[in-house]
Amino acid sequence: MRSIGHFIGGKEVKGTSGRTADVFEPMTGDVQAKVALASKAEVRAAVENARAAQPEWAATNPQRRARVMMKFVELVQRDYDKLAELLAREHGKTVPDAKGDIQRGLEVAEFACGIPHLMKGEYTEGAGPGIDIYSMRQPLGVVAGITPFNFPAMIPMWKFAPAIACGNAFILKPSERDPGVPMKLAELMMEAGLPAGILNVVNGDKEAVDAILDDPDVKAIGFVGSTPIAQYIYERAAQTGKRCQCFGGAKNHAIIMPDADMDQAVDALIGAGYGSAGERCMAVSVAVPVGKTTADRLMEKLIPRVESLKIGTSVDPSADYGPLVTREAVEKVKSYIDIGVKEGATLAVDGRGFKMQGYENGFYLGGSLFDNVTKDMRIYKEEIFGPVLSVVRAKDYHEALALPSDHDYGNGVAIFTRDGDAARDFAAKVNVGMVGVNVPIPVPIAYYTFGGWKKSGFGDLNQHGPDSVRFYTKTKTVTSRWPSGVKDGAEFSIPTMK
Repeated sequence: MRSIGHFIGGKEVKGTSGRTADVFEPMTGDVQAKVALASKAEVRAAVENARAAQPEWAATNPQRRARVMMKFVELVQRDYDKLAELLAREHGKTVPDAKGDIQRGLEVAEFACGIPHLMKGEYTEGAGPGIDIYSMRQPLGVVAGITPFNFPAMIPMWKFAPAIACGNAFILKPSERDPGVPMKLAELMMEAGLPAGILNVVNGDKEAVDAILDDPDVKAIGFVGSTPIAQYIYERAAQTGKRCQCFGGAKNHAIIMPDADMDQAVDALIGAGYGSAGERCMAVSVAVPVGKTTADRLMEKLIPRVESLKIGTSVDPSADYGPLVTREAVEKVKSYIDIGVKEGATLAVDGRGFKMQGYENGFYLGGSLFDNVTKDMRIYKEEIFGPVLSVVRAKDYHEALALPSDHDYGNGVAIFTRDGDAARDFAAKVNVGMVGVNVPIPVPIAYYTFGGWKKSGFGDLNQHGPDSVRFYTKTKTVTSRWPSGVKDGAEFSIPTMK
């Protein structure tokens, strides 16, 4: 059985805490590895290693830092298939979905290759009499990322690629449920020429998280996970003066207008609602058809599509989705389905009884579909994080607009319509951070920023894009004047440019 330790000082090291966690293979239910859980002392060792290495890396010019990132992109592309299969076997998502996970992370690494341009400051000649002003962006020092199980390649790269390109050293605490790919990414960064100590991976649980939060040498933290943990990390980091960006849960709506292309909308709901077994923070979990006729047409087409979903192993190329990440995840989703039935929603398709032939111990769950869900129900208010879609019927456009706008979560939303006026009005007015127009999963490309509103995001800067450079650097502004032989004498009033 594999043993997974930590990656500190440029190499994998064994855990010393004596504590481990099981890493399952979701499609079989078997334990495939043991991962070490870091102690506070092990986290501190990683931070000290990073702190010692960071100054020299920060002094390396941005173009040379970019070359390391370019080589890393090349190496990930070389090992694409191996990484995807490892990811699929630890997480449960299908291999094609795992490749998408890697690709979306790689696109941020490609964006970080432009760091020589992205870190440029500003310059004003003659801002005052003989005075020039310029600004420069400088790295923070040691920064950290705490990343979730559902995107074990993408989100670590979203965090460490721009941070390292900016000249920081990085401590990555990935999910202990699927740590294999983050460890491999660290190895590839070393192969790309990254100095030892600039990227350290510490595997662990809450003890490791708290050690990162409390360490005085960690200057900034990025987190993605559930909302309660996001809020906990944000508040605790703020108490120690750390810069922090935390992204939490979601309840993403898809508004289906009466004029929408219904086949397109149904395809979008099936893929975005049930892909990756619904274990995505941008999964569509609420469909909002506008008007009874639209709702009836939608359900007529949705029910047979959900019933015919092909659930398979992670390595089955024909599967629509694979198993969930753990048995506990399956039981949690089932409990929400039970709650929905008790609350009075119509369970149009029930996936609780699904069994995978030959893989009865795997973590599988069939697709479920609720109709007649109302906004006071728990299955509407809370994130289920599984293959469950809820249909909330809206009588008109204004009620449909209000549903995502008034919800506690504000991550993503989509509208399906042929009406440009309706789409434009919706995009302008909806109280949600990311909007799709006939696009079910509106994850921005790498040179824009990703981030939700309300309880989906804590902090004022988003992930990747220009915000990532702002987050991982601090701005220094220099006001400069060189003596020209003219003496003005002492000035006792505040300097102005008058």
